[in-house]
Amino acid sequence: MYLSRFLSIHALWVTVSSVMQPYPLVWGHYDVCKTQIYTEEGKVWDYMACQPESTDMTKYLKVKLDPPDITCGDPPETFCAMGNPYMCNNECDASTPELAHPPELMFDFEGRHPSTFWQSATWKEYPKPLQVNITLSWSKTIELTDNIVITFESGRPDQMILEKSLDYGRTWQPYQYYATDCLDAFHMDPKSVKDLSQHTVLEIICTEEYSTGYMTNSKIIHFEIKDRFAFFAGPWLRNMASLYGQLDTTKKLRDFFTVTDLRIRLLRPAVGEIFVDELHLARYFYAISDIKVHGRCKCNLHATVCVYDNSKLTCECEHNTTGPDCGKCKKNYQGRPWSPGSYLPIPKGTANTCIPSISSIGTNVCDNELLHCQNGGTCHNNVRCLCPAAYTGVLCEKPRCQDAGCGSRAGLAARPPRGPAPPLLLLLLAAMLRAAGPPLL
Repeated sequence: MYLSRFLSIHALWVTVSSVMQPYPLVWGHYDVCKTQIYTEEGKVWDYMACQPESTDMTKYLKVKLDPPDITCGDPPETFCAMGNPYMCNNECDASTPELAHPPELMFDFEGRHPSTFWQSATWKEYPKPLQVNITLSWSKTIELTDNIVITFESGRPDQMILEKSLDYGRTWQPYQYYATDCLDAFHMDPKSVKDLSQHTVLEIICTEEYSTGYMTNSKIIHFEIKDRFAFFAGPWLRNMASLYGQLDTTKKLRDFFTVTDLRIRLLRPAVGEIFVDELHLARYFYAISDIKVHGRCKCNLHATVCVYDNSKLTCECEHNTTGPDCGKCKKNYQGRPWSPGSYLPIPKGTANTCIPSISSIGTNVCDNELLHCQNGGTCHNNVRCLCPAAYTGVLCEKPRCQDAGCGSRAGLAARPPRGPAPPLLLLLLAAMLRAAGPPLL
């Protein structure tokens, strides 16, 4: 009786847990680049595709505002409470920490009350447009893994564009348009992500879903990454093999979720009405309390670690690759063209390791990854194998004859017939092929 009751409770808990977690806590595997396995030939490396863990990327960005003097407080000014032109006793003063609203407050810890936020100057120069560009730069290629979320302390802007760059800010492409009236603002029909499909997932849309002005319970703007993933992986992101297959084979899709920079273009503040109230311009401004960007360093599936050092992100490359994104083969490991790792087959993927160049084999007689000393030998400084007493040769591949009858007919008859030792080059090529993994398709 007690056992059946326990099993019923356990089944209920599993069901509830699955409902409460619409998305996997960590989507994907690929957290190990290589592991040692035992074969008939001894201990060898098994290589697999790998990537860094998804994390909060706002910890590593640099922010730039244009115009640079758009932040409020210099000179000090008063502004009105959101939606109430008659409550204008709030002050912004850059020289007083308690009254200052610098850009870094968009990325600090939230949860305190009152909340901290960046704020622009008010629209005191109306009818000149109040426009601000907020550029987020990583100096590194990153892959987005979750929704971009912008939380406004003011009303959400009437017009805004989210843009991306793949070349460190040299060129820009729109990610999504936001407006209270898409047709009037951008000459685009309004849409939402729900209107897209697998075939139109890369379409740039204008949405009116996040531009409802002064509603105090509606301060958030999304750029929906996971909803786009769901077109391939299903509504709960459980068919990740399908998404990984698409990312592997469709470069445009992979590039869509890849950025070096993001730019938030604030084009018109929340007005709330058809006309601007020119008697109370201090009620119009932008204020952002939080920006969330989750992703990982792009390492082309050749690294699990991305190091932040001297204000710079760099992949710690495996698989004999090198470069900021592990985008090329190391010197002396160019035996075949560089290739990114592959997510497939699930769950280990394909490492596509760089293999030694034929011309460089002589530089390293042995190492701990590809050119193994055989028969229990150990590699010494990559220049020679220290062989056991019973073996000799460059890679300890030749048996050493030690008994007194060595060379005599009796000695030869005492041991089973043995063919000639394989040539060294064949041994090296065999080691290279074992390390290289499955052939490229």
